[in-house]
Amino acid sequence: MLAKDAETKRAGNTRPARPEPVQLLTPGGERVHHPDYDIDVTPEEMRALYRAMVRARRADAEGVTLQRQGELGLWPSLLGQEAAQIGSGHAVGDHDHVFPSYRDHGVALSRGVDPLNIFRMFRGVTHGGWDPAEQRFHLYTLVIGSQVLHATGYAMGVTQDGADAAVIAYFGDGATSQGDVSEAFNFAAVYQAPVVFFCQNNQWAISEPTERQSRVPLHQRADGFGFPGIRVDGNDVLACLAVTRAALERARQGEGPTLIEAFTYRMGAHTTSDDPTRYRDAGELAEWARKDPILRLRTHLVDNGWADDAFLAGVDEESEQFGTRIRADVRAMPEPDLDEIFGLTYGDDHSLVTEERAEFRAYRSTFADASNKGS
Repeated sequence: MLAKDAETKRAGNTRPARPEPVQLLTPGGERVHHPDYDIDVTPEEMRALYRAMVRARRADAEGVTLQRQGELGLWPSLLGQEAAQIGSGHAVGDHDHVFPSYRDHGVALSRGVDPLNIFRMFRGVTHGGWDPAEQRFHLYTLVIGSQVLHATGYAMGVTQDGADAAVIAYFGDGATSQGDVSEAFNFAAVYQAPVVFFCQNNQWAISEPTERQSRVPLHQRADGFGFPGIRVDGNDVLACLAVTRAALERARQGEGPTLIEAFTYRMGAHTTSDDPTRYRDAGELAEWARKDPILRLRTHLVDNGWADDAFLAGVDEESEQFGTRIRADVRAMPEPDLDEIFGLTYGDDHSLVTEERAEFRAYRSTFADASNKGS
């Protein structure tokens, strides 16, 4: 499916030129077609994708604001990556399993995860926030790249169970430099695991650009492990939907893993503890702002007469109400019983945990203002 990349000389070394990504919607909102990844999407479905992206951006903006106001400990923004997350998230089947990183709020929303469960985690009132079995959406992983191994192992188990399902693992470009990811690629290839590796290449691993991480386009790493890799325009929600849908179906058919590199951009900071102005050029940010994934789909809808001012205003109002509810509910969250930090680790009582809980209670009792919580 992939055309051979032209070779170019740079700094005395032979390096592959940047491949053209799969694209179904241009930055100007024009619908184009691809010989391998074309899909039929109704106007109603495109309106739903637009609504989902706007909703995800509004929730994300509320996360940033709440952290700045001291209501959250940290928030990793998805700003600019809405198409990659919503497009791929809507490709996931009812029986598929998702292993996210810590920035995939849009995917979580597309899977029906209660957004408050995400905010509870970043507020520090819960270990993880949700039951992975309910929406087949596993817990966020803060350790870079470890969820890719988890996803591969789970996919191998799916094969053993004979289930008609696939697994998708989300990670960033920085994670591809982790050994865990390479190990996951190798296991998945050897065991033909039904897993899709979805790399959101947002150009920056905190302050390190992609060029400092790899000498080849990231999707080409799949070649060395013996399975397909494909680059998709990560700001094109239709292309992300089409490519992910095809890769998941390939996995369900027993054809093994696929690596998808969604070429996108992190418009915000790495997290709210980061200052991207220290390492990122303002001109680069302005260039990518013109490729805004939400504006792209909105232009397409409007130009084709599939969305009018009333629809767009309605989506904005719905999203604003969504963000307002999140803010109120986050601020109203009760403080947890501190004993909860010892729960949900083992299914049954464990002697070491019991001992640690007792030591913690004794320590808390030494404080004059200690409450009766957990005692």
